[in-house]
Amino acid sequence: MTPEFHRIKRLPPYVLEEVNRIKARLRGQGIDIIDFGMGNPDMPTPKHIVDKLIETAKDPKAGRYSASKGIVGLRRAMAGYYQRRFGVTLNPDSEVIATLGSKEGFANLAQALTAPGDVILCPNPAYPIHAYGFIMAGGVIRHVPAESPEAYLSGVSAAMRHSSPAPSVLIVSYPSNPTAQCVDVDFYKDVVALAKKHDLLVISDIAYSEIYFDDNPPPSILQVEGAKDIAVEVNSLSKTYAMAGWRVGMVVGNDRICAALARVKSYLDYGAYTPIQVAAATALNGPQDCVDEIRAIYKSRRDTLVESMKRAGWDIPAPPASMFAWAPVPEQFKEAGSLLFSKLLIEEAGVAVAPGVGFGEYGEGFVRVGLVENEHRIRQAARNVKKFLANADDILSRHHNTLAAQ
Repeated sequence: MTPEFHRIKRLPPYVLEEVNRIKARLRGQGIDIIDFGMGNPDMPTPKHIVDKLIETAKDPKAGRYSASKGIVGLRRAMAGYYQRRFGVTLNPDSEVIATLGSKEGFANLAQALTAPGDVILCPNPAYPIHAYGFIMAGGVIRHVPAESPEAYLSGVSAAMRHSSPAPSVLIVSYPSNPTAQCVDVDFYKDVVALAKKHDLLVISDIAYSEIYFDDNPPPSILQVEGAKDIAVEVNSLSKTYAMAGWRVGMVVGNDRICAALARVKSYLDYGAYTPIQVAAATALNGPQDCVDEIRAIYKSRRDTLVESMKRAGWDIPAPPASMFAWAPVPEQFKEAGSLLFSKLLIEEAGVAVAPGVGFGEYGEGFVRVGLVENEHRIRQAARNVKKFLANADDILSRHHNTLAAQ
């Protein structure tokens, strides 16, 4: 008899993988796919960061084990970044942990904080690791609709009154993936007050804090007085410096939570390759004009996407931040839903997006569009979408006929 693995049984089929399988099949047939599905930066990592990696890798000792919580120089650079960007003072020895990207940091935070049956308050829609990191750790997720930041906070208050046992952790994530929603410091003040009132720990994910398109840089929850009493923040170099594959992130804030994470990590890894950590410190300590350039590229792509898709007949709200647009499913395909729309869009138009339902049930009716193709490709996608929408009735009819014949 084949055994069933407990943690694997708790994970549903990965909805986004259904679109990925179609994409792989079509590419295998030589079909060009314009891929907005995954938030995978296509820009090169800035040269001075790569140069530092190469220089450090030439050291004969570079291949030795590193430090699981991050080398001292990197943790100091991370603390320095928080001081410059947010005015937040961090002790690099006790309040900063370097992680293997934000995803690993989040998942191991869940391992450190969760006892079986603990209730976790999580926004929905949300990036999947926010819920499933805790589910794999044995927690129970209380999904709270996050149509807006205000609605989410109101829903959290209601959940506190009606959850048994009482929740132990509250997750916030702004700028949001997938919705691109943003908040101000006053929102975080309300979060901290609510968390302290109900004895909650808070995990704030701000992986997109440097990808913003107006004059108001997204704040940190740690800017709120007393936030470090109950909160940690997860951050990343992946999008800021086009370093997604390098896997460098951080967890900063409450020293007790950081210590728990450090202990878990000490059993699981020896940290990133030391030259990567040295290069990451160079990114944080060095010139930041590259960040401005990366941000400007995303803004230009955002504007091109919104304008060209509007001409094609698809109104997509301009995201204020992040590398994603949260786009309502076009009216012709509303009844089909986000998953079927995404499948038909890639099959018929060669354009890949991520179905909103892949981020939670409250993501239905939307798709996530990544700003990961250049402007020429975005305009080509818009031309394909225009034809696709014009033929919507025929496409849906053919789909239903195919299903009926099966």
